[in-house]
Amino acid sequence: MDHNKKKLISIFVALGLSSISSSVVLADEAVKREQVAKQVTVELMQQLGGALKKEMSTQGPESAISVCKNLAPKTLSEISLNSGWKVTRVSKKVRNPLLGMPDAWEHKVLTDFEARASKGEKLNEMVFGEIVKEDGVGYYRFMKAIGVKSVCLTCHGSSDKMSDGLKVKLKAEYPMDQAIGYKVGELRGAVSIKQPMSIPLHP
Repeated sequence: MDHNKKKLISIFVALGLSSISSSVVLADEAVKREQVAKQVTVELMQQLGGALKKEMSTQGPESAISVCKNLAPKTLSEISLNSGWKVTRVSKKVRNPLLGMPDAWEHKVLTDFEARASKGEKLNEMVFGEIVKEDGVGYYRFMKAIGVKSVCLTCHGSSDKMSDGLKVKLKAEYPMDQAIGYKVGELRGAVSIKQPMSIPLHP
């Protein structure tokens, strides 16, 4: 039995769940759901990253804003509708407060990610997942950290280094933008996945 599963079992037992055997079942379920969540996250980031890089190289950063504003929400919505999950990207410094504001659980995980990063843990490997109950309903919740790369600074770095055209475009598209001033290696936010435990994983 691997370390993560042992840790999950000990948590479930400490929470008073019915028995060790039921805790083993939940631990197995959590491990399986984490694997699927990781796979979905990787595919999502590759898809969005590829589209963003293509638009940046062919049309420039002002045009690339449309990828973040239009393609990303559409892709997240499609995944959510097809799976029955809630799939989002969240951050403490949001570009669009209508889409990216973290709830209490997500905010806590983002804070934990920041603490883990300050101790030297790599953001590209940083994840957290657990089974929770909210209003009496069971969910598996998962988050994968998103780190700031050099390409991100074009639209998320210092405003002093942005072109006038880009600043005007960002202001027009995101009048309440907070997502600037980042440096390479900082935590930009996270992909967040919320799966109802009542919905079985696809085989």
